[in-house]
Amino acid sequence: MERVNETVVREFIFLSFSSLARLQQLLFVIFLLLYLFTLGINAIIISTIVLDRALHIPMYFFLAILSCSEICYTFVIVPKMLVDLLAQRKTISFLGCAIQMFSFLFLGCSHSFLLAVMSYDRYVAICNPLRYSVLMGHGMCMGLVAAACACGFTVAQIITSLVFHLPFYSSNQLHHFFCDISPVLKLESHHNHFSQIVIFMLCTLVLAIPLLLILVSYVHIISAILQFPSTLGRYKAYSTCVSHLIIVTVHYGCASFIYLRPQSNYSSSQDALISVSYTIITPLFNPMIYSLRNKEFKSALCRIVRRTISLS
Repeated sequence: MERVNETVVREFIFLSFSSLARLQQLLFVIFLLLYLFTLGINAIIISTIVLDRALHIPMYFFLAILSCSEICYTFVIVPKMLVDLLAQRKTISFLGCAIQMFSFLFLGCSHSFLLAVMSYDRYVAICNPLRYSVLMGHGMCMGLVAAACACGFTVAQIITSLVFHLPFYSSNQLHHFFCDISPVLKLESHHNHFSQIVIFMLCTLVLAIPLLLILVSYVHIISAILQFPSTLGRYKAYSTCVSHLIIVTVHYGCASFIYLRPQSNYSSSQDALISVSYTIITPLFNPMIYSLRNKEFKSALCRIVRRTISLS
């Protein structure tokens, strides 16, 4: 449809760090170090799980998948953000914005379902230990991961299509540092309320369904732990669940704040700050919380290091 005196938006300009012009080089150094540390920690986790046969069990298989997800998740956002911190003009093409949003949503939604899968793994390990190896076989683990990815892919494709199904004619200035849902929707020339309602419902389902499954799993887990006769046994069971619960709390807390609010309550400065936490800081803390405080994992890492030193 032809429009008079209006030009189709072919690129977007990020404005999130424009007010921090004097700090951009410092932010570049800080975010680069955090990003490299995140990549290094997750690479160590994946390598240790792959190389040590004692960790070839479902719990660590899911942990390796989670680390892969963290690496991809940060790769979608952080490198572009680092380039923009040093660039005079911080732009992204229309197609690039759509690809970034799809990739981010795909990995984020898959992450939510993967956390639910990990809670189911803990449920089976604690509530049905004798059948654990049967219920959580290799095929079952691969199937659960594939289902989580399929759900993430489907939701991401639907939301991205709804956001970008019409061309943009108004402003192309995004008050954010990547193509997230709310900042892009604010630039739509004609707001489609049906699309916004569908997007909100999908975001709600992506957060509510896995969270409900996690809560159901932990109700059964806690009930089972309370029946353990040994205090030491209860402590070990709790310790395997605390790390997962911390990650769940941080992930769903940030995601709920960003995506389960009406558009009228949207605040670009608040969202940018929260987004920095879950795109840079959270992926750094997740492996440290889940792996580096795990005695079994640390023992395996020490074995790998000693083996590497002896070979060299």
